[in-house]
Amino acid sequence: MADFGLYEYQEEVVQRALRGENIIIWLPTGGGKTRAAVYVAKKHLENNPGAKVPVLVNKVHLVEQHYNKEFKPYLGWDYSLVPISGDCDQKDFFGCEVKNSDLVICTAQILENALTNQEEGKHVELSQFTLLIIDECHHTHKEGVYNKIMGRYVAQKLKGERRLPQILGLTAFPGTGGAKSIKGAVDHVLQVSFSLSLSVKKKTMSLIEPFTFTLYIQLISLFMDPFGDHLKFMMQFIHDFMALGPDLPVKEFGTQEYEAEVVILEKKGVTDRNRLLAQCVLHLRQYNNALLINDTVRMVDAFRVLESYYSTKTSTATDGTDFFLLGLYQENEVELRKLAGDARFENPKMRKLQNTLLEQFDQGEHSRGILFSKTRKSTHCLYDWVSNIPALQRAGIRAAILTGTGNGTNYMTQNEQKDTIRNFRLGSLNLLISTSVAEEGLDIPECNLVVRYGLLTNEIAQQQASGRARAGGREVRRELLNECLEDLTGRAIGEVQRMEPREFQMKITDLQTEAMLTRQLAEQLKIKKRSRFSAATVQLSCRGCFLPVAFGNDIKVIENINPDFEKYYKTGEQTPLKTFEDWEPGRVISCAACGKQWGREMVYKEIALLPILAIENFAMETPEGRKLANKWKKVEFTVEEFNFSMYCQNKFLNMLD
Repeated sequence: MADFGLYEYQEEVVQRALRGENIIIWLPTGGGKTRAAVYVAKKHLENNPGAKVPVLVNKVHLVEQHYNKEFKPYLGWDYSLVPISGDCDQKDFFGCEVKNSDLVICTAQILENALTNQEEGKHVELSQFTLLIIDECHHTHKEGVYNKIMGRYVAQKLKGERRLPQILGLTAFPGTGGAKSIKGAVDHVLQVSFSLSLSVKKKTMSLIEPFTFTLYIQLISLFMDPFGDHLKFMMQFIHDFMALGPDLPVKEFGTQEYEAEVVILEKKGVTDRNRLLAQCVLHLRQYNNALLINDTVRMVDAFRVLESYYSTKTSTATDGTDFFLLGLYQENEVELRKLAGDARFENPKMRKLQNTLLEQFDQGEHSRGILFSKTRKSTHCLYDWVSNIPALQRAGIRAAILTGTGNGTNYMTQNEQKDTIRNFRLGSLNLLISTSVAEEGLDIPECNLVVRYGLLTNEIAQQQASGRARAGGREVRRELLNECLEDLTGRAIGEVQRMEPREFQMKITDLQTEAMLTRQLAEQLKIKKRSRFSAATVQLSCRGCFLPVAFGNDIKVIENINPDFEKYYKTGEQTPLKTFEDWEPGRVISCAACGKQWGREMVYKEIALLPILAIENFAMETPEGRKLANKWKKVEFTVEEFNFSMYCQNKFLNMLD
């Protein structure tokens, strides 16, 4: 193993995997767990002619990172390797790529899609693989794509299927699953183990790593905050207008607890047909968001959030509630703008952050850091701040934003995400301003600075963004708690490792059987729920103004095809999004009456211009009252498939008329 560059501790943790056993390798961030997995894959391919090895990752940028930095340098000369993510054409022929390759690195969703797609050239079976490597495998206990894949694995195993791949899980820290007791932590470790059908191998080691200075910017209470105080005054004014009464005590303004409260109140307003309540709490949520931003970054950032929100409200007011809320903002807009521009009351955390960045980046051109913040919005605010502070620019800071992929103005495309990661590695960027998307997989030991800016972490993130931290207030308490949870996890894994093999296997088998039965029952309940009401008896209403717009039987799997539906919505801006095999996204659509955003248009098969609706933007009138759903799979009526041929025939007949 010496020529492969493994440390002694890495050699130790891979031994059972080399013997063909299913195992989790637990090594701290920077400990080389991916390099250990490359070695296991190499030996597996050498010793098993015709072997097939998929490497699953949970984030897009890790596909290219693992391919270019780990697997290709060591295996690329002797074996056929291919990286596949959502942005490349190979994903559409995953079955063919697996057939023609020795090792495939892909996001877990790509494999899940191929397992469910029965089309030739796209479909694969787990039995085709001989070794399955799962990166960041602590996610397997969650109800995500990792769990779906391993649920299939467990079901086939319990049915006696023998042609299943060996499993190698990788994690920097398995966590406790929220447990605070040793029994709960042991149960969590067993849950992760049974999900992956394996046991855990942990190795602590002494390894010289590049020094990373980690700073927690604490949530300093602002001594004087007239801007925030004015926002709270306006929020109280709205509460007085709502007249909730003493039965609904109000949480503290400017907190996550308050935001959770207004989300519940909005749902109550919609289901009770109380538009005054529903609309007031939507506006209160915007003010609370502004308070959170004011506490995190600059006053002007908070003001811009409100300014942007109310710029769209002037033309969509429909009743007295709307005019009251709009009038309240307009009456206070000038004062808010004035307060937001008063430098005497600027957030003191910004000065502390500026000093920290200057201190680290003035040390030389090789400085590199990551600035973690909680939300996508705050990363954009921080980027704007860094880009407009002359002292930071003179220090040579070249910053970029790194957030998760998705649709919308504050999301990144997969290609943008990969380009940002690549430029950071090459050195053309030296500061990433990131959400938690960079918590896992990004090579943090290559940085000399990690700033966790007002971000409360869990014990997994604590391990992955390793290093000593100076903190205060809630961050101090959270860090101390994380250290306790780290110790608890270590003790829990120790207990699991000390179990007799027979006892461990019995517990795992019982948990797997229980999980499979629970999964089957849950699926049956979902099927029953989806047919609870006849589609024709369910009416969809705009969640903003309660205007009835369609019935359930107007909705099809890919869009709404009621020809009269167009009169209920208006189109807006065209946002750049990727295109798909049969369709491409178009303009944003919103309620013609109140401006509530509903979804967007789509161009289907280059012919049909149709609306795509997000069910979370509607209320459903059912025979049992008004109901809400945040995803289409949770509606309580059957949505039929769209018949494109019938649609074209109807369009043709309408043209003749």
